[in-house]
Amino acid sequence: MGITAVHMKLMPSTPEANLSLINEKAGNIVNSFHKTQIKMEEEPIAFGLKAIHLYFSWNDEIDTERLEAELQKIEEVSSVETLDIRKAFG
Repeated sequence: MGITAVHMKLMPSTPEANLSLINEKAGNIVNSFHKTQIKMEEEPIAFGLKAIHLYFSWNDEIDTERLEAELQKIEEVSSVETLDIRKAFG
């Protein structure tokens, strides 16, 4: 078992989306798969729309596609994309 560093991007469906609620739900989902420290950042896109970037460590035996599918179910999230996965430990 190894640990990877993962970077994901969540796009809200509208500029009015509740980013705090999305952050909270995303953190709960990631932790339900694998307890980890999560860093979240907002990136201004255009016209008030902000993307949410998630950075966290991940057990490389767990499929990130299942995680993406669960994150996609968050209300007000239009898309989820894994931007980077790198071997960290192990």
